[in-house]
Amino acid sequence: MALLNIVDPKDATGKVKEVYDMMMERARVIPRPMQLLSPSPEQMGIAAQFMQYYFNHPNLGFELLAHIRLLMAHTFNYDYCTQFNTGLLQMLTEATDEQLQATLADPSRAALEEKERAMLVFVHKAVTRPETTTREDVAALRELGWTDSDILDATSHGADMVRHGTLFKAFKMDEDD
Repeated sequence: MALLNIVDPKDATGKVKEVYDMMMERARVIPRPMQLLSPSPEQMGIAAQFMQYYFNHPNLGFELLAHIRLLMAHTFNYDYCTQFNTGLLQMLTEATDEQLQATLADPSRAALEEKERAMLVFVHKAVTRPETTTREDVAALRELGWTDSDILDATSHGADMVRHGTLFKAFKMDEDD
């Protein structure tokens, strides 16, 4: 059972209801990590703005972002989001179990275009071993056509998975109510 009082979707009002309604409209589901934020409507609203930003990102597409979330969730033992993003990728793309397992074993084998695969590999490196990133890493991404904004946004998206996973585990959101 969650350690915080999570607002049930049927009981939501105000900003929490607005975010829940937006999630149902956009994703047809209210993910548990979003529900975790319900005790803080302001933080939930900020998270919803971030989601909207990524939904409409001009260069970072759904498939790359879902691969980033999947890889980071798996790397940091965030089981809920590992399963959630696996399901999303399999439902909305042609990703197979074998392809996703290969990605988790070695991000450079992800079934993505070269440009996106390079970004995925960089984000994994930046989040798991930030002290090892180099000017050459960033230059290589720029040469593939990524902007500094894209590089920062993708890496921030990956790093956010660590924060969300930590909160999810700390407040026992993975335990049945």
